[in-house]
Order: sequence, then C-alpha cells, then structure tokens
Amino acid sequence: MNHRIAAPLLLVALALLCVSAFANAEPLQDTDATPSHDGVIFYVSADAASNGNGTASSPFQNLTQARDGIRAARKSGDLKPNQSVTVQIEPGVYRLSASFHLTAEDGGTADAPVVYRAMQPGSVRIRGSIALSPAAFSAVSDDAIRSQLDETARDKILVCDVSTKASAAFPPLKTAFRGVPNAPWLYVNRHPKPLARWPNLNTPEQGWASFSKAIDSGLAEPNSADATRQKPRGGSFEFNDPRPARWNLEAGVWLQGYWTHDWYDEVIRIDSYDDANQIIKLAAPHNYGIMAGTWGAAKRRFFAFNTLAELDSPDEWYIDRNAGKLYYYPESDFASAFVELATLDQPLFRIDNTKHVKFHGLALEYSHGDGVVMKRAESIEIAGCVIANLARGGISIDGSNNTVRSCDLYNLGTAGVSLNGGDRKSLTPANNRAINNHIHHYGLFQRSYAPGIGVHGCGQIVTNNCIHDAPHNAIQYSGNEHRFERNEIYRVVMETGDSGAFYTGRDWTSQGNILRHNYIHDLGGGDSTHVNTMGVYLDDCDSGDTVEGNVFFRAGRAIMIGGGRDNRILNNLVIDCPIGMHLDSRGMTWKQWNSPTDNSWQLERKAKEMNYQAPPWSKRYPTLAVIMDDSPREPLHNEFKRNIFVNCSKQVWNFDSNVKKVLAKLQISDNVVLNTHGTADGIAMAPDIDGFKNVAGTDQEPIMIGFAPEDETALTQIDDTRVRAAAASFQPIPFDTIGLTKDSFRHAIP
Repeated sequence: MNHRIAAPLLLVALALLCVSAFANAEPLQDTDATPSHDGVIFYVSADAASNGNGTASSPFQNLTQARDGIRAARKSGDLKPNQSVTVQIEPGVYRLSASFHLTAEDGGTADAPVVYRAMQPGSVRIRGSIALSPAAFSAVSDDAIRSQLDETARDKILVCDVSTKASAAFPPLKTAFRGVPNAPWLYVNRHPKPLARWPNLNTPEQGWASFSKAIDSGLAEPNSADATRQKPRGGSFEFNDPRPARWNLEAGVWLQGYWTHDWYDEVIRIDSYDDANQIIKLAAPHNYGIMAGTWGAAKRRFFAFNTLAELDSPDEWYIDRNAGKLYYYPESDFASAFVELATLDQPLFRIDNTKHVKFHGLALEYSHGDGVVMKRAESIEIAGCVIANLARGGISIDGSNNTVRSCDLYNLGTAGVSLNGGDRKSLTPANNRAINNHIHHYGLFQRSYAPGIGVHGCGQIVTNNCIHDAPHNAIQYSGNEHRFERNEIYRVVMETGDSGAFYTGRDWTSQGNILRHNYIHDLGGGDSTHVNTMGVYLDDCDSGDTVEGNVFFRAGRAIMIGGGRDNRILNNLVIDCPIGMHLDSRGMTWKQWNSPTDNSWQLERKAKEMNYQAPPWSKRYPTLAVIMDDSPREPLHNEFKRNIFVNCSKQVWNFDSNVKKVLAKLQISDNVVLNTHGTADGIAMAPDIDGFKNVAGTDQEPIMIGFAPEDETALTQIDDTRVRAAAASFQPIPFDTIGLTKDSFRHAIP
C-alpha cells in the first residue's frame, strides 16, 4: 500500500484515525476482581422477599436493605473492621422513591472497601421513575381537549391517567428558570421526548424561531421618570408570526431562548400577547435583558413549549399537571414501546463524608434529578456504570482521590461529570479522576455552561474521555494544576457562540493547568463561518495554562487567548481551521479589567485571596507574584512555539494592534504555516513576522503526509522534506493514545 497520501486526504484519514485508534493508552488497573476470601458477601435481588437476610438463599430486596445490613453486621461484630464487603446485585429493576444515601458509617478502608457490584454488568437498573404500560394509553375522547389539538393530530394523540401512579401532585413550572423544569419527564424507548413545542425539531431552523426587534429590554432604568421602569421587568419583543394567537396563555406557555447572548439561555413564561401589534411580553425579566447589547447574531432565538395546542408531531407529549393526564403522540409500534415517566427529583445516589466505596457495572437511569452526588467523599470509585436519561447531571464529585472510570453518560439535562476538591491556597491536589468515559448528548435542558466535564479546585485529572454532541462546552474548568490529556472532543458548541470545546476564564490565578494531546474536531457548524467557536478558549485574561501537542481539525478559531498572560501554546497541529490562533489585549481596553464594582472582574482581589505573593504561589507562579509591577493590563509572556498550521482559510494568527506593540515581550518561534497546494485563494499565510515560516506546495508537488509503514494507524510525521526542514523541532503527537480504551470495564469501543 502506498503510505504517502495527499494532504486533503489527510483530513478524512485523520478524522477516522483519531476515532478508531486507541491501542496504547495508559494501562488501567483491573479493580473488578473477585472479592477476597476474607471478605463478606451480601446478595440483593429485586425479586426477593422483603424479609431477606442478605444470603444467597435469602437475599435483600434492595440496596437500602443491604446498606442497613452492613451497618447491623458491624454493630454486632459479625463484620470486622478489616473485612471487605461485596454486595452482589442480581439483574433487575430497582426503583427508588428517595435517594440511596451513604454516610461516614457506610464506608470501608483502603484494604477493605465496600463494593456494590452488578453480577451482570449493565443489568442492574436503578430508576427514579414510574413504568407506564402502552395498554394504559387510550384515544382522546374529551371534546374540550380535542378542540385544542391540531386537527391533523387529534386522532393520533393518546392519553394516560397518571394521577394515581405518582406519589404526589406534579408542581407547576416556575415563571422563569434556567435549566431543568419541574418533574415529570417522559422517556419512550430509552430516549427523552420533547414536551409539546413550536417550532418542531424537524423544521429547517432546527426548532428555533427568531425575532430582530425588541420593544422593551426589561432592564432597570434607574433614571426613568416612570417608577415601573426603574426596576427590572419582563421584556417584550415584536414577533412577526401569528402563531402565538393559538396558544392558551392562561394554562401557561414558556419560551426558552438566547435572549441577548449566544452563551446564556433561559426559560421565561409568556405574560401576554398583543395580537394586533404582534408583541410578546414576558412574565419575568431576563438577566441580560432582551436584545440588550447582543453578542452574536443580530437575530435572537427561542422556542415555545408546554402548550397542548402544539402537540402536533410524533414523539411530543404534554401533561395536565392539575388533572394528572399525560398526552402523547406516539410513533408507530407503540403497543410494544418501553415507557418510563421520571418523577424522582433527588439524586439517585447521595454519598456524604464516605470513604472507600466502589460501584461497578450499575445502570442509574430515568430520574428527574442527578445520578450521583458526592460531598466530602474520599476514594469512591464508579466504574463500568451507565448514567443516562436524567434531567440533571450525571456524577458530581466533591472530595479527593475519587474516580469515575469507563462509564457511559448520555441523555442528561445538564452536565456529565463534575470534579471538585483539593486546596487552591496551598496548591494541594485532590487527585479526582475522570478516565475513559464516553459522555454525549448532554445539556438537553440547560443549554449553556453545563459541560461534559466540569473541573474546579486543584489537581483533578481528566484523561482518555470521548465527549460529543452538545450545545455548549465539552470541558469547562477553573482552578489550578489540572491535567487534561488524550481526550477526544467533537460536535460540541453546536448551538452557542463565543465559547469553546475547552473553556476557562476571567481569572489570573487559574494557573498551572495542562491541556495536552487532545483531539478537538468538527465543532460548531464545521465550516469557515464559525469563527466565534473555539477549540481552546482562555477567556477574559485567564493566565498560566499550557496547551501542548493537541490536534485541532475543523475547530473554528482553534486557540483563543482573551487578554491573558503566561500561557504556553506549544507543538499543536491545527488543520482546516479558519483562524489558527488569537491573542487580544482586552485587559488594556476593557474598563472592567480590575473593576471594584464588578465582582467577576476583580482580578487582583482574586489573586490576593490566594496569597499570591507568598509561597507556595510565589514559587510556583513567579511572574504572577510580580504582576502589579509588570504592566498588569498587557497580555505579556505568552509563548507560541513549534506549532504547525495547515490550510487556515482566514488567518493564521489574529493579533490586535496593542498586541503587535508588545510582540517583543512575547516568545514566538519555530511556527510553521502550510499551504498544501499553494492555492492563491482561500488559504491564509502568515504575514511577515518573526517566529513564523510559510511553506507552500503546488498542485504538481503538493505537501505530502507520511504514515509509518509498520503502523498505518499512527500519524507520526509530516513526510515532506520541505516541511521537515522548516519544522525540525516539532515533536510527533501520539494519536494512537487518544480517546477511549479497552479495559476490564470497557470491553468494546463504541
């Protein structure tokens, strides 16, 4: 086989390569071993009698009984402090009406942990939902209801009385909220279904309506002569479409929208509709007002939901919260459908001040709260689990030495995994880990700032995860000394703007973080118009991070530094991105850079809170320690070295005029810019600036890409003498170690 291919073919080959080549990642220890002979084993079966004693012949009926059995055995002395405990859970569905709660008395030790283990991984299903039989649904016969339904759909709608199945009445939706609506939520055939809405999801605008004229922003006007306008109020806007006239506003109709910024969504109820003038007035103020200083598109987006009149498309549903009647427009073959109504609004698992517990092979699903919430937890392991179909987040960790390993998390209303812990002031790491997890289709309710993995505190580790399909960030972080390595990220930032796959911002002190050997590709719309989508976004003067050895492929504006300092951009490979890298001087031009009135922009105060001029901070971050004597508003001491930019369509680098004045205070060297075919139009080259070298091929002699003959899955170098000469210092990126890996919990790569 010819191991030399033209550069355009690289783009396809590289995309396939980095999805499928995972062979040589960091080895993972097999912690799913058979319990030791000196341990104690309890058994749980969903089909057991309620009075079991936890033996194989008389198992407990649920996890709570097992937990209480362990407590009792410890008190009686039958379970010694040095004995491990394994709870073997038989296949079955285990429904919770309240959180399964572990506290300090429920933990183990490093040598004698407590393990909750599915006897068949994935077959233990823990749910916070009500099962509904398709046979319980019937045609709608109530004329008052039928008259509200769209004529084309009314004979296809089914209704189910769920009032007797729920333990309590369903609360009304709040007037305004950000994120998760009140329970319940409907899941059919293992997927969440859309609450009756307009526009439908299959419309050309992907389910969004838009407007371009605000009547009232709703923001407070302190100097107004009208007292009602001196305080925030529900804004209003002109919507040139008669559709709202058909909605029953008294029953309640809510709009979810990006009302001013493309990075902040909120749900607000409609207060009124002026049919004659086509004006919608909202019932509560929006935090940023309606079209009040828009960042992003000139038009604003929203969709309407929770109105019976819009129950007109297969898979949509609506619930009359007062009567407890659930209406559903099924697709075909509903008679054999799997239907769950998620009602529990607490975490499925709560773990407080607990140590040395492991959960292996469980499925936590169909609930209206979080999957797992840990506080002050230590050495908790969640491995080989499925956390899916939840209205809130997957796993939230606060503590130290906790691990989420080889789990699948998807169909989540907010975030995937959250890691927090350690001590920033002393720079003591938490060593919480998210390793080898597949996280996708999250942020279903909260459309922004609900990342696949959120990282805070000090010293968290995020490696070999695959994160994709979300409206906003993949990884959002703050704090210090975190490590993000060998993660694959794609199809994120699909609905928002001014955001990035990796995102952090507005803090001088969030330093020492390393983003290394990640593969970031196909972000936003995936074309050259999306320069407001970033691969790595160090926003609003964020400083002191290292971005090294990453691959950016069709990733918008690949690397963006928003006015920060001391960042190291090293040895990255940027391919088919409209803008390769960006550095601006917003600290010099924005008046709020160190504002005493804007808490989020008090950069010096945040540094003082960390005692940044004393050890360990002054030793670990010496340039930060002297920042106030070193032109603090300037974006100084950033490094751009050994990066390769391939076929950037707009700009290789974007430096504003103030940055160009301080270039001598930056470190820029050994960067190479490639135009694979020497095309005159549509490919940017670096202007004449020290530290960048342009290399162009031709149609007759394009720049070629080399694969190692012994391993066609590993892109090891750009095999062209012209490039090798220019990029002699570029270090190979280990593509074959990026992404998901097989281990004792993950036996196949999806």
